This record gives sequence, structure tokens and C-alpha cells, in this order.
Amino acid sequence: MRIISLCPSNTEIIEYLGLTHYLVGVDDFSDWPDSIKGLPRLGPDLSIDMDRVEQLKPDLVLASLSVPGMERNVESLKKRGIPHIVLNPQSLKDIELDLITTAEALGEASRGLESAQQFLERLNNIKQKNSMHISRPKLYWEWWPKPIFTPGKINWLTEVSVAAGAINIFHDVELASVQTNWEDVVKRQPDYICLAWVGVRKEKIQKNLVTKRPGFDDLPFSSDKRILILEEELYCRPSPRLLEGLEKLVTLIHN
Repeated sequence: MRIISLCPSNTEIIEYLGLTHYLVGVDDFSDWPDSIKGLPRLGPDLSIDMDRVEQLKPDLVLASLSVPGMERNVESLKKRGIPHIVLNPQSLKDIELDLITTAEALGEASRGLESAQQFLERLNNIKQKNSMHISRPKLYWEWWPKPIFTPGKINWLTEVSVAAGAINIFHDVELASVQTNWEDVVKRQPDYICLAWVGVRKEKIQKNLVTKRPGFDDLPFSSDKRILILEEELYCRPSPRLLEGLEKLVTLIHN
């Protein structure tokens, strides 16, 4: 099989299935696992070079709608008659099902069922451990600072928060991504601020970018220790790696 992945979360699903050796090309932003580093790069996920995709003669392209604007990739694949499937995970359940769907499309149905079961068991074990916590810290997740975007109810980070024994302060908003303002964040009084800016490495994010905001002193903590700078690749991509981020989050908010 010759597989092409057009976004990082798809590449990570292939790795979780143990089928990375089938990959012959990936998007520019795919950075895990290390074994993909020598593969042809086909452009950023919103500007894929479809001529190069076609030249690689894939048996299957893994497209995605997980980022707004990726519809263009799907339309191009359809026009060129390139075999593909389209994933659009919004929840942890969707990720579990995508493991099955992807494996079936690659003729590896049993591998998909096994991987999905492992994913679910690991998630349930984490949930069970954290159901014992009496306190449920309130988390403010920040995907982007200007303007502020944060996950709403229809998003995997709301589920991740619950699985970690916490609560997303914007869980009441019936959206996947919420554009809001800092005043609203302060009004909701989070116990932790979780910074995971999409496409930005954690080394480039400084806590003082938040502490300088008006009203920071009105939050229910007296220092910047409750500001968590997190790896966006463990929280912003809808792949099984979210469980790694979940396990890390638990250690940060309960220990």
C-alpha cells in the first residue's frame, strides 16, 4: 500500500495503527513519529500540492476536515479521481471510530478494531482513576490569543477536561470553537489557564503574555503557577495522542 496523509492527526492515526511504513508522503506540519522525517513533504495542510500527490501514485489519501479550509483538498482529490477517505473527528469517540474506518480502508480491519479497543481501554482507565477526585478544577483552554479562541462543548478538550477530573469553563457553549474576550474569561473564574496555541511551539509562549492582561489579578490565584503552557501537538490535534496529553494534564492539575 502507498498512503499519503494530508494533516498531522491523520499521520498520527496511521502510526497508532502500526502502518507508518505504508506512508509515501505527508503534509508539512506532520512531525510525529520521527520515522516520517525523510518522507516527501506536500505543502501545508491548507495548500497541498496536488500535482505532487498525484505523481506519488497513492493507493489511498487520508484527507481531513478537522481544520476549516481543508474542503479544498477534498474537492481536488475528487476532481482528479484520487482514491481517498475523509476524516472529521470532533470527539474522542470519533477518534476511536476513525481508527476502525482507516484500518478498514487499508484492508487491515482487525488491526483497526484492536487499536480502537486499546484506545478505549486506556481512556476508560484514566477516567476511572480520576473519578475519585473530590475537587474538579475549572480549566480555561486558549487556542489563540488575538482574538481569543477557546474550545466549546462540541470539542474533544471538553471531554479531555472531564476525563482529567476537571471542567472546561466554556462547556456550556454549544460550539466546537468559541471566539470570546478576556473579560468573559475572567468572569468565569478558571482555576487553571491552559495555553495550547495552534501551530505555536510551547517554547515560544511566555506566561507574561497572560499576566499583563487587564483583570489578571482578579483571577482566583495569586501567581502565574496556574498558567500551564502545553504542547499544542498533544491537545490541538484530534488523534490518539490526546491521551498522552490527558495523562500529562492530570499530573499538572491534581499533584
